[in-house]
Amino acid sequence: MAEVAAGIRIRQLYKIFGPRPGPMLELVRQGMSKQELRDRHGHVLGLKDISIDMPGGGIQVVMGLSGSGKSTLIRHINRLIDPTAGEVLVPVNGQDVDVVKMNHRELLQFRREQTAMVFQKFALFPHFTVLENVQYGLQVQAVPARQRREQAVRWIERVGLKGYEDHYPNQLSGGMQQRVGLARALTNDAPILLMDEAFSALDPLIRSDMQSVLLDLQQEIGKTIVFITHDLDEALRLGDRIAILRDGEVVQQGTGQQIVLRPADDYIASFVRDVNRGRVIRCRTLMTEGAPVQGPAVDGGMVIEEAARLLNAEGGKVANVVNARGRHLGVLTMDDIIGAMVPARESAAEVPSVGNGTQAAVAWAH
Repeated sequence: MAEVAAGIRIRQLYKIFGPRPGPMLELVRQGMSKQELRDRHGHVLGLKDISIDMPGGGIQVVMGLSGSGKSTLIRHINRLIDPTAGEVLVPVNGQDVDVVKMNHRELLQFRREQTAMVFQKFALFPHFTVLENVQYGLQVQAVPARQRREQAVRWIERVGLKGYEDHYPNQLSGGMQQRVGLARALTNDAPILLMDEAFSALDPLIRSDMQSVLLDLQQEIGKTIVFITHDLDEALRLGDRIAILRDGEVVQQGTGQQIVLRPADDYIASFVRDVNRGRVIRCRTLMTEGAPVQGPAVDGGMVIEEAARLLNAEGGKVANVVNARGRHLGVLTMDDIIGAMVPARESAAEVPSVGNGTQAAVAWAH
């Protein structure tokens, strides 16, 4: 069995912006609100008591609206921002190391060797070609020219930019420039990849394409990725785990399914109200126990929208849910699928008739 990569552990992290963060910390710990701290003391509460376990080798999404603290949080992982209090524990050579306690030399080495970052605004050198931009991190590390060129060319090809090695950023579209930024981060071969609103500046179709590129690459590279976004659909598509922030605090964290099916409060419920549940809920979540039936088999990890399409294509109304090895887990009916999607709609008038379940469910999914 493959060893699971160690993840990032954030413990009781606080960040207060202002000239006297130390004394303000005690006031916040005693219950002072963000607004009161600003109005009475002229300090800004960036993060409050953040504790998150981020999956090693997986994608941790941190989402929230503007001002929620998500970009502040990601910048603590490579300590572009120093915390007021707390720990940021990262795996280095098999041991957890607190980034907060690193000295200047250790921090510089950590940033160069253990992390790579992809920014929203691309952050490419305009006077460098694609190849020169992509291999820049290795150049800083004094990697021999031939080796860094070989690695850069490999990742340029993997992100779909073969043939553009000698182009300059202003000769590329926004989506292509972001591919350069992604290739540059991957060329460094750092185990931790930090992506701060990396796709937010892209047009919707290009953004979706970049999400697909990232998911495909992650199957191959298995990095520990921290992805910042304000878009719930993007979070649900990419995240193995999701943490939602509001005013510098974690409101809820868990899998996409957990957040959609069991929102912690009205704030989260408003986020997930219009989510297409068919693209989030897994077959194993919805199945019921029962002996095998006459019908197709669906993987327990398949989303129910895909199961509905399969049932519709075969003209069936019930499927057998199996695990990755083909072992029977339970059964799933088309009526179950339709019923699970109903809460995502605002009006009962929009609920499709279950008289022709297969067609209704597929129409629903779209």
